[in-house]
Formats: sequence, C-alpha cells, structure tokens
Amino acid sequence: MIERSNQESIEKLKGVILAGGLGSRLEPLTRIINKHLLPIWNKPMICYPLMTLVEAGIKDIMIVTGGNNAGDFLKLLGNGKEFGLKHLYYTYQKEEKGIADALSYAEDFAKDSRIVVILGDNIIEEPIKKYIKRFLKQPKGARILIKKVDNPQRFGVLQLKGKKIISIEEKPKKPKSNYIVTGIYMYDKDVFDIIKNLKPSRRNELEITDVNNVYLNNGLLEYDILDGFWTDCGTFESLLRANNLIADKYYKKR
Repeated sequence: MIERSNQESIEKLKGVILAGGLGSRLEPLTRIINKHLLPIWNKPMICYPLMTLVEAGIKDIMIVTGGNNAGDFLKLLGNGKEFGLKHLYYTYQKEEKGIADALSYAEDFAKDSRIVVILGDNIIEEPIKKYIKRFLKQPKGARILIKKVDNPQRFGVLQLKGKKIISIEEKPKKPKSNYIVTGIYMYDKDVFDIIKNLKPSRRNELEITDVNNVYLNNGLLEYDILDGFWTDCGTFESLLRANNLIADKYYKKR
C-alpha cells in the first residue's frame, strides 16, 4: 500500500525537459541540428532524459525547446507513445535567456504542481525515483542532485560545510569545492514566482543557480548525491564521454 501511495504521488508531478539553446560550443555539429538531437550511442540525446523521467513514474512531461529546429522534436518523439506516455507536451523558448527563463515557459503546464526538471543533455546511469520520493516528503521547497567532478568551474559549484550547503556559485574561476549541481532539479510551485523576480546575470541570462540560491537562503533547499555516472554533453569532450559511458552500460547488459 505504501509503494502504491508513493507511485500515485509521483504521478501527480509534472516533468520538464529543458532542451533549448544553440549548442554553440559544439559547432559545426549544431549548425543544422539542435544539440539535443545529436546521437548518444544508439539514441538521440533527448531520449535519455525523457526515459529518466518516465522510468521514475512521471506521466505528464513537457519539452521546452527553441532555435530553428524545434519541429524536429515532434517528428522524432511524436506524442510520446513509444515511451509509454499518452501525451507529450511541447513549448517554445523564443530567445536564449538562460535555464531559468526556459523553465518559466512551463508555468501554465505545471498548474501549481510540483515539478521535476532535467536538462536535455544530462546523461545518467541510475534511476532517480528514490530522490523524488524524498522530495515528496518535503513539506515545501526544492531538492537538487549534486555530483563530484574534476572540472567544477563549468557548473554551479557548491560550498559545503559538513553536510550543509553554504552557497552555490555559477561557473566560478576558483571553485570552492568539486561538488556541482547537476541538471536535475525538483521544485514546488513557488519556483515560477521566484523566476519572475530574478534579475539577469552578467551573462544577461536568468540563472538557475539564482533560483537555487533563493531556496537556499530561505532554508528550503535539500540535496542528494547522485549515484552512478553523470555527464552533460555541452562540449566535445563531454559528448564523447556520454557516448562511451552509454556504450559501456549497454555492453555490460549483454
């Protein structure tokens, strides 16, 4: 009965995949195709975060995309039936104004539900269902998944004191730790009001790190260390790493 109750709660969540951006660091691969449609082993990149949400039990999922190739997602994924979904929703980010801005386009879709957000280039090994269950036990607030990496300066970096987060800094030149925020976030309905009150960063973007810091400053941010491998696909090196990790995982199952 407990497991059934948890599953019913998860099914009330909304999933959001952020797959906009021009992928300029992957030129010329991204000159005529959205980065999130590039191949990772035997599937387009976007399929992996979609499977992550579906395997966690989330039924309502929206993809936020942008650029000149947004229609290709519909051609590839259709209504999501191939992934066991009845419907798959899409929306379009008009301009590149950051991750938090992209998330704002999902406000009407969320309809005051809690949401699980994943960046469209995040490739992981292990299921995230156990972290979502912990999030559902929180009365309110947010939960992020973190990971220890060798190149933290590319990401939002955590300063930790024991098990407590002291701060999160976006792409620091001198990182205060090797722990970074992966592109997997869980938020209550207040996230959209927080985004509306953000000011653009020095990059003229609405930063998801600023969203997380609002929750942190209000004492409403929890975290888990993600099990298994994790990588993004924002550079040629990480794109190659993603392909190798998925290929190894596939062969291990044979």
